[in-house]
Amino acid sequence: MDQAISRESVEETTELALQEKAKLIKSLSRLDMIGFTVCAFVGLDTLGTVASNGAQGFTWLIVLAVAFVLPYALLMAEVGSAFTKEGGPYEWSKMAFGRLQGAIAAVLYWVTNPLWVGGSLAFIATEAWNDNIFKIHSGGAGDYLFKFLFIWLSIGVAIVSLKRGKWIPNVGALMRIIVLGFFTMTTIIYAFSHGVDGFPVGDLKPTGAIFLALVPLLLFNYVGFELQNGAAEEMEDPQKDVPLSVLRSGIIGVLLYAIPIFAILIVLPQEKVTGIGGFLDAVTETFSVYGGASSFLLGVMTLCFVITLLTSGAVWMIGSDRILAVAAYDGAFPGFFGVFNRTFGTPVRVNTMSGIFATIFMVVAVASFHGGTDAKFVVVLTIAISTTLISYLWVFPSALKLRYTHPHVRRPYSVPGGLRGMWVAAGLTTFWTALGSFVAVFPGTLEGLFGLDYNFRDEWGVSRGTYEALTLGTLAVVLAIALIGYALGRSVRERVAVLPLETDAIPPAPAAIT
Repeated sequence: MDQAISRESVEETTELALQEKAKLIKSLSRLDMIGFTVCAFVGLDTLGTVASNGAQGFTWLIVLAVAFVLPYALLMAEVGSAFTKEGGPYEWSKMAFGRLQGAIAAVLYWVTNPLWVGGSLAFIATEAWNDNIFKIHSGGAGDYLFKFLFIWLSIGVAIVSLKRGKWIPNVGALMRIIVLGFFTMTTIIYAFSHGVDGFPVGDLKPTGAIFLALVPLLLFNYVGFELQNGAAEEMEDPQKDVPLSVLRSGIIGVLLYAIPIFAILIVLPQEKVTGIGGFLDAVTETFSVYGGASSFLLGVMTLCFVITLLTSGAVWMIGSDRILAVAAYDGAFPGFFGVFNRTFGTPVRVNTMSGIFATIFMVVAVASFHGGTDAKFVVVLTIAISTTLISYLWVFPSALKLRYTHPHVRRPYSVPGGLRGMWVAAGLTTFWTALGSFVAVFPGTLEGLFGLDYNFRDEWGVSRGTYEALTLGTLAVVLAIALIGYALGRSVRERVAVLPLETDAIPPAPAAIT
């Protein structure tokens, strides 16, 4: 066979990639993918924060469901079913913009998750457990132990092979449906018993101040469709199943956000819904209808809440760790991290690194930053978990560019409207993520531009100069990790191999491409 083949028909990769791909096992069915994506897409940790912004929070939730989630789902249905290599977002960014750009996108996408698990989810879970099950002394041995177990249980789920452990995301998805469904039913019972507080229709009218405050949070809530493609070569039939799993999980996810938040707003006065603890605050209030059983049911709901947080972290670790491992076996990060465990078929080395990062972040927060409440720590955590949003500035445009650079690749599903429809979908999603990223990195800037009131120190507890130093410093560290990792992957990159972009194309060959 002629080994000189078209660049557009193949992917240039490495010999290490061929070696590691042989360890991947196809095990994800369509139902598994829906459960996985619902688990990634729906997070209970931010429900209270959105609801605490009143009726406008609900308004912007619905607006972004139409203006962001819909085009986002269309994009990911197309690119996720057409380009089905393991490590999806890295692969798409690499094919569109080059390996270095893919490396930066992969590190930005990955680094959020260990810091989110160790610096946010573990703290929310501890607070919920402390408030509703039994006391955990802040800063004590029990505090460290609870958070440590939370982190490493999440990592353990990521380490277990998908063939054996895929039921955990499925249980996580089902748990979300049960928890939010039971809560919504309880709010209806509460409304019949206590009446509804409600809100004037005029409160739904959107304002710029609430919009700019909520955009990064709502976008962070609404991402996750592409995460399943981190394990694309472990899917039974990605070309058929990705579009359907994206569509169904998107509908389920939006409903799981919108219905409970609307119920909270209808039944409870806004002053009873407070920030991060807002969901469990609402549960505590509404579960009073169960009389003597309310305490027991609140404990059960808290346990379920903690499990949903754990499965959120685990699912994002499963996907993002694979994406970084694929970048590593492709030579865009040190090859050491590109090795998949032969027994589990999972990137145990990246999983372990994520667990170590999360644990260090947690210990520093508890020991040095007043249990994670210190304003400077909150700033670092905020920008760290915003890096996933920034990574989409590579992911979304890559879907558009691949329409031009790889038009011959068969697309089982295409964004409606042809190339114009693709421009609209990619343009909308990129606009929203650019706006959300800018607001996260430079809060208060647009408010000042549009004449809106914004007291920086009241909002963040630090001066603007301190905030920007911490923010830009954090991003600089992340960028340095990506660039150093790319440099250290050189020896892997030098061992070139090629793979067909489509499974019915030519077989792998260690040949140069022309």
